[in-house]
Amino acid sequence: MRMLRLALAQINTTVGDLDGNARLVLYAMEAAQEAKADLVVFPELTLTGYPPEDLLLRPSFITDNIRILDQLTAKVRGIAAVVGFVDRKVDLYNAAAFICNKRVVAVQHKTCLPNYGVFDENRYFQSARKSLTIVLNGITLGVNICEDIWYPEGPTRTQALVGDAEAIINISASPYQRGKLRVREEMLSTRAMDNLVPIAYVNLVGGQDELIFDGNSLVIDQAGRTIARGRAFEEDLVVADVDVDAVARARMHDPQRRRKHRMLERKGASVERVVVSARHRRRVRSLIHGGLPALPSPLEEVYRALALGIRDYAGKNGFKTVVLGLSGGIDSALTAVLAADALGSSNVVSVYLPSVYSSEDSREDAESCAVSLGIRHHVVPITPMFEAFRSVLAPVFKRRRPDVTEENLQSRIRGTVLMALSNKYGWLVLTTGNKSEMSVGYATLYGDMAGGFAALKDVPKTLVYELARWRNARDPDPVIPKRVFVRPPTAELRHNQTDQDSLPPYEILDPIIKGYVEEDQGVGDLASLGFDRVTVERVLSLVDRSEYKRRQSPPGVKITPRALGKDRRMPITNRYRGW
Repeated sequence: MRMLRLALAQINTTVGDLDGNARLVLYAMEAAQEAKADLVVFPELTLTGYPPEDLLLRPSFITDNIRILDQLTAKVRGIAAVVGFVDRKVDLYNAAAFICNKRVVAVQHKTCLPNYGVFDENRYFQSARKSLTIVLNGITLGVNICEDIWYPEGPTRTQALVGDAEAIINISASPYQRGKLRVREEMLSTRAMDNLVPIAYVNLVGGQDELIFDGNSLVIDQAGRTIARGRAFEEDLVVADVDVDAVARARMHDPQRRRKHRMLERKGASVERVVVSARHRRRVRSLIHGGLPALPSPLEEVYRALALGIRDYAGKNGFKTVVLGLSGGIDSALTAVLAADALGSSNVVSVYLPSVYSSEDSREDAESCAVSLGIRHHVVPITPMFEAFRSVLAPVFKRRRPDVTEENLQSRIRGTVLMALSNKYGWLVLTTGNKSEMSVGYATLYGDMAGGFAALKDVPKTLVYELARWRNARDPDPVIPKRVFVRPPTAELRHNQTDQDSLPPYEILDPIIKGYVEEDQGVGDLASLGFDRVTVERVLSLVDRSEYKRRQSPPGVKITPRALGKDRRMPITNRYRGW
């Protein structure tokens, strides 16, 4: 029996930390050797971190990444490794180095370069000119990179059919979005079955600015069965044995394979073969089937993605402690709970900033939430500052009635206080606005939008409630007060104010925003779904007019197919209206 023992090193790299990323590789390589693996595989662009963006335009960065690869290669002994890096052959390539016996024996470049959504790979890289297979210990392997495996007619088919690859290694940095874990696993299962080839898929884990990488590395056999899975949102080393003889037996029973092979060859498909060791040498060891941790539930996966985003954004940017305004509402409560889960209660500070319009219910709920979480809590009344502002502005505002200007002053005072605490103590300010508010501009520029990281920036208000209920259900004593769920949402910037004074109910608003922002539906499309046309026109107008605000908002965790950041790129100056 020919067996291949694979170790998938699901590591949390940091963009630009070449030395630190190399250390992670060495630690994982040692663990893989202890597990007696034949091959250890690392994620896409392991050494540089993903995505390195315009660092790739610096020649010194490319040179340093190649230097680190050379240093790493000299330490690879007794095991083979696949490591992602940036190759420079006149142009730049997103590349996978196949390392064995202290030398790089083959380099496979990425073929399919994504250039949509958050991806800009055509901006930096050239596409592969050839496809490789590598023979290791008598077993033929195909290596490809992330997007390459998403295409049915991509490199996987060529490597498996023309190159006779008996296993495919895919190194990836696949960003998380809601529901993608299951979609990705189904895609890989289909790709394995269609090509009768086992697939070892290693994914990056961790947060990088607005992106979250969820891990969930996979080993799938030629029948499409998942035989090993990495943990979600955590570093992991996934070790599994692949029965290569079973691949050969399955292929003997598939006459269509020969026809597909001939068709590809007639189209000019070719694969270069690199032989490292042609003979299979059997190693005596107990079979390992790998672990199969359950996929998290739909709400759990979103919650864990948000917590990971907070933890890595703070940690990778040098912040130990975060601070937020805790208003007594659902958004700030969920943000506080996420922060405490991500960083530990001792590293979270909340501030209640009451004005003359703040209710006793809000004060009680904010304090109750802080006490339940065990976080430091401060009360800083803003009424004296608000009165001082109004007094100073009175001569300029004479004969003008109070309006939204005075409401926004309160929000901006709160933002100033939080930023002052940030400056004084070196804390990262977490803003608490959600996607519903950010979409329609129901937020104050330089007020509640002021801060360093927006955890809920891509979370619609209705989902905020779902996540809060899910998190409360985990504890015998709910950390978010029950009253927060039933009180009408309010900014408390004037007497008896509620969000619904200015906006449609969130049960109506959120689907309209989703249709317009994430699916490019117009007024007619949304009206045909049963939404009131006047309401739709108003919401879409608010979204368009608020682009200038969003450009000045802090980064936040992406969890939907199209987040309000570099994922959705709309002009600020824009007179086009589809209706």
